[in-house]
Formats: sequence, C-alpha cells, structure tokens
Amino acid sequence: MVLGGAANEREAAIAHAITQRKTHKDNNQTTAVLLEGLSDGKTCLIPDDATTIVRIAPGCLCCANQLIMRVSLNRLIRQKPTQLFLSLANTPHIEQIRYFLTTPDYARLLRLEDDICAAPIVTNLKKV
Repeated sequence: MVLGGAANEREAAIAHAITQRKTHKDNNQTTAVLLEGLSDGKTCLIPDDATTIVRIAPGCLCCANQLIMRVSLNRLIRQKPTQLFLSLANTPHIEQIRYFLTTPDYARLLRLEDDICAAPIVTNLKKV
C-alpha cells in the first residue's frame, strides 16, 4: 500500500518502486496499480503492456467505497500481476483495509509487503 502525500507524490513513489523492482529483479514482471483519488494532472504513471492502472473515486475504502474497491481489486487480481500497488488518498481506517486484504479470500492471492510512504516532491527552485 502507498500512503501519504498528494496524488502525484503517491504516483511518483509507485513509479519509483516499479523502476527499482525492474532494475533489481525480472524485467518481465507485470504491475497493477489501484489509485484512490482524483489525479491532479501531474501523473508520472503511464499504462503500458506491463502496467495496468485503475483509478477509483476518493472515499473510505472500507466503508462507502468498499464495493468499488473490491470489484476493481478483483479485476486487477484476475490479470495475475507480479506486483500490485494500492494507493490510498485517506488512511483513517487503514487497519480495516489491511484486515480486509488478509481475509482468506485475499490472503491466498496477495502477500502484503511494507507500506510505501510518499514524501512531498521537492523541486530545485532558484532564488530570485
């Protein structure tokens, strides 16, 4: 799961993780990305033959948007990606989401790894 920061910061963290994994592991891996929240138009994630990206509306994924998340997640899992990133805009119920992802239905299909915490993107600004 990718947490924290703005949408473009979470997407940059995912893009970096994808690049790192391709560099250190198999170049033939496939990636699925489920993004919660609206894009701010500065995305660096581009879908291609190896990367599937799905975006869902923002909202609590364990309450109001649970059905939307479950359907989107199931569609991505059916594609059997090598890795799957779940980007969360809000994390008030993160433990419920972790619990949901470790229920028997998902535990046999997914292995949760350490969360990725997105940090603000720092740009080089010249003093005027």
